[in-house]
Amino acid sequence: MYVVLVPVKPPAVGKSRLAELGDQERRELAAAIALDTVEACRAAVTVSEVLGITDDAGFAAQLASIGCVSIPDGTSDDLNGTLRLAAAEARRRWPELVPVALLGDLPALRPAELDAALTSIEPGEAAYVADADGSGTSLYTAAYDDFSPRFGGGSAAAHDMVARPIAGELPGLRRDVDDLTDLRQAWALGVGPRTRRRAASLVGDGPSDVF
Repeated sequence: MYVVLVPVKPPAVGKSRLAELGDQERRELAAAIALDTVEACRAAVTVSEVLGITDDAGFAAQLASIGCVSIPDGTSDDLNGTLRLAAAEARRRWPELVPVALLGDLPALRPAELDAALTSIEPGEAAYVADADGSGTSLYTAAYDDFSPRFGGGSAAAHDMVARPIAGELPGLRRDVDDLTDLRQAWALGVGPRTRRRAASLVGDGPSDVF
């Protein structure tokens, strides 16, 4: 079984490439996307725990309202450092679980996709999922002792040096959202209920919620 680590920038500053929406709308959409991502993780049968990572007390309360514990971001300017610290905390709380780092902006993620990705590997095996563009990473997992995330520019190639790529279409797991083009592509796949409510006026009618 796995513990998923989900780092989320405070909605007040997250998703800066959606600034054209206006500050309030951008904040609400960023929070909705992250909450839908966490909800999908919690619904996956391979996931025992989800640990949110955020410095926003208000958003931490929103996470708590859907049953997700959270911790502060220990190194807000270093995502990989943040994830390593989060993995250390997860190990303290749940030493029997395997850590998974997952982007917090996957509104089209289906629980079954996460299950398919994680059941395709051995628990503790170092593995990753490349994003829809093929250059980034949406998921990385390894045993606590080997946990060495390499998110950032060209992270798929960086992860490929220490982990094996997880195959399969996995469209919702690969579709992170940074801008409106990404949002429209996620919408076409089907997004979670909070994102659907916030994004409907931006992208128009679309498919039903993913769960």
